[in-house]
Amino acid sequence: MIEIDDKIVSADLLRECFACDIARCKGICCAEGNAGAPLEADEVEILEREYPNYRPYMTPEGIEAVEQQGFMVVDEEGDLTTPLVGNAECAYTYTENGITLCAIEKAWQEGKTPFRKPISCHLYPIRLMHFSNGTTGLNYHRWSVCAPARALGAKLGIPVYKALREPIIRRFGEEFYKALEAAEALLKDNDTK
Repeated sequence: MIEIDDKIVSADLLRECFACDIARCKGICCAEGNAGAPLEADEVEILEREYPNYRPYMTPEGIEAVEQQGFMVVDEEGDLTTPLVGNAECAYTYTENGITLCAIEKAWQEGKTPFRKPISCHLYPIRLMHFSNGTTGLNYHRWSVCAPARALGAKLGIPVYKALREPIIRRFGEEFYKALEAAEALLKDNDTK
């Protein structure tokens, strides 16, 4: 673990490789699982406010799930998550050419909303943990459906954090990202000694 300011970072984010390979995985991370994607408390209000902008991209089943369950649900652990269709697929998805994609991000790409998508989705496979002392943990979540991403990342030599540069900066800022780069350099230096 590496401590940067009020964040505790798993060294795996600097050592392990990852590069999303959606052509191979088909976006299955948005269609499988036992709970929706984690949501930050302020994202629930944004999801509700921006709903008219991304709703046209959603499936009828997703729209029905949101209208029945709300813009978020509380999972078994008491965390806020996205609602699901059929206990597996995120309500905020659609399918294009056999690939499951995010309706919210589609609306963002087309300039219909300023909200790209929930930060937990953008940061995946990084999962955030919030501790009572105010620190935030950044962990690498390994899921079998991401085996193609690990293989491509290894082939290209891209560490997890570099694959996620944009969402890391979105959530934590440029200075934090630069600190991760410095930490990676230190780790490499220590590993060669």
